[in-house]
Amino acid sequence: MKLYVLSFGAGLLVGVVYSLLNVRSPAPPVVALVGLLGILLGEQLVPVAKRLLAGHTLTVSVLHEDGARHLFGHLPGRDGKDAAG
Repeated sequence: MKLYVLSFGAGLLVGVVYSLLNVRSPAPPVVALVGLLGILLGEQLVPVAKRLLAGHTLTVSVLHEDGARHLFGHLPGRDGKDAAG
């Protein structure tokens, strides 16, 4: 999670610098980012539909584990080890 906070902070800092220099950001507009989010979420519909058609139950834990892994990639602290080891 720390990585995401640092990444957000760095982006925020760059945005402030761009604003002070009156430079337009090369980042895509918000509508494009919303479209990318739609693509990521839409990709999750097919595995969910396949699971339901196969007669399996759909639980929040399955959605959380499978969806989070695809949407967020490898998150720190999720390598199967507990915090102590």
